[in-house]
Amino acid sequence: MTASSWLLVALPGLGALILLLAGKRAKAWGHLLGCATVTLAFVYGLILFFTADTSSTVDTKVYSWIPVGQLQVDFGLRIDALSLTFVLLITGVGMLIHYYSIGYMADDEGRYRFFAYLNLFVASMLVLVLGNSFVTLYLGWEGVGLASYLLIGWYQGRPSAATAAKKAFLMNRVGDVGLALAIFIMFKYAGSTGYAEVFKAVGDGKFSTGAITAMAILLLLGACGKSGQFPLQAWLPDAMEGPTPVSALIHAATMVTAGVYLVARSKDIFNATEDGRLIVTLVGTVTLLLGCIIGCAYDDIKKVLAYSTVSQIGYMMLAVGLGPIAYALGIMHLVAHGFFKAGLFLGAGSVMHGMNDEVDMRKFGGLRKKMPITFITFGLGYLALIGIPPLSGFFTKDAIIEAAFGQGGWRGWVMGGAALLGAGLTAFYMTRLMVMTFFGKERWKDIKSTDGRDFHPHESTAIMWVPMAVLAVGSVGAGAFFALGDRFAHWLTPSVGELEEAHHSPLSAGVISIAAIVFSVLGVVLAYLIFRRDIPVEQPQRVSFVTRAARKDLYGNALNETLVARPGTWLARALVFVDNRGVDGAVNGLAASLGGGSGRLRRLQTGFVRSYALSMLGGTFLLLAALLLVRFS
Repeated sequence: MTASSWLLVALPGLGALILLLAGKRAKAWGHLLGCATVTLAFVYGLILFFTADTSSTVDTKVYSWIPVGQLQVDFGLRIDALSLTFVLLITGVGMLIHYYSIGYMADDEGRYRFFAYLNLFVASMLVLVLGNSFVTLYLGWEGVGLASYLLIGWYQGRPSAATAAKKAFLMNRVGDVGLALAIFIMFKYAGSTGYAEVFKAVGDGKFSTGAITAMAILLLLGACGKSGQFPLQAWLPDAMEGPTPVSALIHAATMVTAGVYLVARSKDIFNATEDGRLIVTLVGTVTLLLGCIIGCAYDDIKKVLAYSTVSQIGYMMLAVGLGPIAYALGIMHLVAHGFFKAGLFLGAGSVMHGMNDEVDMRKFGGLRKKMPITFITFGLGYLALIGIPPLSGFFTKDAIIEAAFGQGGWRGWVMGGAALLGAGLTAFYMTRLMVMTFFGKERWKDIKSTDGRDFHPHESTAIMWVPMAVLAVGSVGAGAFFALGDRFAHWLTPSVGELEEAHHSPLSAGVISIAAIVFSVLGVVLAYLIFRRDIPVEQPQRVSFVTRAARKDLYGNALNETLVARPGTWLARALVFVDNRGVDGAVNGLAASLGGGSGRLRRLQTGFVRSYALSMLGGTFLLLAALLLVRFS
């Protein structure tokens, strides 16, 4: 069966190709084809999951891709526990989002094209996680970037959507440069870009210590760009300009998890450099707190969930940065996050669908009565996210907090303490979202929507709430699965290594679990006490410095503008000046000199014989004068 694993990529890829070639002729059936191809890919992924031998790695060569001298790159696919986990997550959650999109995009004239882009996105993600070399991974990496650009900028008539798409594309290119440079280093030292060859070369000591550390940092830069980690996180909340299914697809189980996959897949590289792992953990720690703090200040329901994703990916990065003891924990939280965050985004889309596309939570309130199914499914995702037992987030997030404390010394207290604080903040901002959206006064009765119409909230159709219900069941069921000991971690062992116990934790596992629950409960209670009262429809302007900073994304955009954008603009202007006045000036000046000189010499050609005879006579006198001067000097 593994020999035909290329079908996983071919099915959604073929769907995208057919829909793009068919164009408007696919209006009536394009959405059906898009859903069918992803469904077939999911079914085939299930077959591989149950039939493939994941105790070992199977690499399949599809064809010789780049046979150029010493650079021999095959387009090959790798089937192991890690890749199959991502295959099921991408195709399974992607399939549900496809079905949800049938209802959500029902009135969009370009729905067939939307499904083509969704298929392209899924196909690119599958290339990324199935490739057996870093170059093949890079192909999927760039394909995902292209598809995300097209989907984020779907509403092309909105300047904000076009800007958000461009911002996502450009910021991801910064990370992509890091990944490309890392691949160059691999080829220099290992003579190959294949996983097997590169990891063997690392184990054989062919890489210098500096090269391994540089390679790890550059890989992390690529991961930060794709996964929205500090300092390249600013694009991710702006990506909410795309339709809600896009937000669910990008922020749940696909694009933003690619960075976590990259670090986990490159474990042999990161295991060889403690400095590289430390930087990964620090990035994850900073990012999880940054996302939590900003999420507390936004009133846009999708942006709150977006910063929640930034924070939760921070937990995953913290886990995979801890090394062999926690690679599996990062993947476990990634899987759980894929269920509950996709459900939360689809729930937010359901709320928007019933509220005339309004995203401001201050204009919601009391929607649990009007949208009971959305409320229940969203509520289960909420409980899973904040880590309430026995839902999935409790088992995965608490394990990461325990592993962070297990680092011992200052690392344990700083990283474990930050992760524990993040759990409390997560409970606070998510409870704030729940209360402002589903509880309290029905504020939407007294105001108009953004386009002047009255609000008439209603439950979404079955094609939308059924995928939400399935994801809600997954949020609960994944918790039960993770509670069955370490079976999932052991299943991942051939790909990411054995899950080890933390030996340096200053606190026991029981104490850490109780502390996490206490922090979460405190966050819930505090948010409920603050936001249960009547919420003003207009956002207060007189707020604390922390709130103002959080509303400005903790000045992340300002930081990027100051450190990258403006210096880049100044450098470009300086180079343009040098090019115009220096390079072009020299070339144009030489041309002007030759042209001017030839123009003046041309005046000597009069066509009169007497002029030429006079000039010859004058030349003769000059020559004689020169000879006499030399003779008598």
